[in-house]
Amino acid sequence: MDFSVASILMLDGATNGAVYALLALAIVLVFAVTRVIFIPQGEFVAYGALTLAMLQTGKVPGTAWLLIVLALLVAVLEAVAGLRRGLPAPRVASSALKNLLFPAAVLAFTLWAAPRQLPLLLQSLLTLAIVAPLGPLVYRLAYEKLADATVLVLLIVSVGVHFMLTGLGLVFFGAEGFRNPSFWDTRYSAGPLALSGQTLIIFMVSVALIVGLFLFFERTLRGKALRATAVNRLGARLMGISTSGAGQLSFGLAAFIGALSGLLIGPTTTLFYDSGFLIGLKGFVAAIFGGLASYPAAALGALFVGLLESFSSFYASAFKEVIVFTLIIPVLLWRSFQHGHGDDEE
Repeated sequence: MDFSVASILMLDGATNGAVYALLALAIVLVFAVTRVIFIPQGEFVAYGALTLAMLQTGKVPGTAWLLIVLALLVAVLEAVAGLRRGLPAPRVASSALKNLLFPAAVLAFTLWAAPRQLPLLLQSLLTLAIVAPLGPLVYRLAYEKLADATVLVLLIVSVGVHFMLTGLGLVFFGAEGFRNPSFWDTRYSAGPLALSGQTLIIFMVSVALIVGLFLFFERTLRGKALRATAVNRLGARLMGISTSGAGQLSFGLAAFIGALSGLLIGPTTTLFYDSGFLIGLKGFVAAIFGGLASYPAAALGALFVGLLESFSSFYASAFKEVIVFTLIIPVLLWRSFQHGHGDDEE
């Protein structure tokens, strides 16, 4: 292998690593706040890319209908809970309408916009508006009542949510793969490297989102509330922080990051309804580098995973997935020897 081939592989690995870093940060965030190992993170990647693909064809994506159905279920459950607590009927109805207002507006706009073939940027914004709210709704339906359960129980629930979202993806998008148009078609050459505009967008958006998350956690009240919940859930409750609200916010951020990642990689690879699972697992491998606790270590782990995948595809393309996922074994052993074993679960 000469330097030109190595530089091309490094660029490809860094590009993939930037996307894996976003997914790893989302997985670490969700686990730190809710103790949920969020296996369905990859499904939001597929949903983001394929929802945009449906809008490109002028069809209403099934995710828009899923959004309103989940919102209706949440509204019904909250209405029943409110009536059981003895709340006045007008207050219960007002709360239900608030839960349905945004999903109904998004569905109505999607029904109007889908056949009109809006510009790509507007379709992307609409995709984020459809997919990102699914995160808090999934949390409220699947995880909120189990917030104090063990990590194992929450993991089993995540597996079930993953299979549900994957099956719905097959229903919504079919078995056919889609590749979205590039946001920027310009190409730049620097020696042996050919840098596309889409690659630049991936790097810029990834850096901007990481910086934005840092500022959010450091400068905003909601960000500090998430940090407090991650450090000590009981202490956060005693200080008046809603752990349920923190869970919804963390899932919302994870869904947004997943959908945005799907938009970024949609033009670079063909995605299927079940493609998000492998992509999400690579983000999980990167998150393991940080012990599901350290954001910088997870980002560095994602870069390493991207580079390892790129060079593995050159030397042994048939085994690249095996090589990447086998990497988790020595990392887990290292983490185990470093931190030891506790007798009681936190």
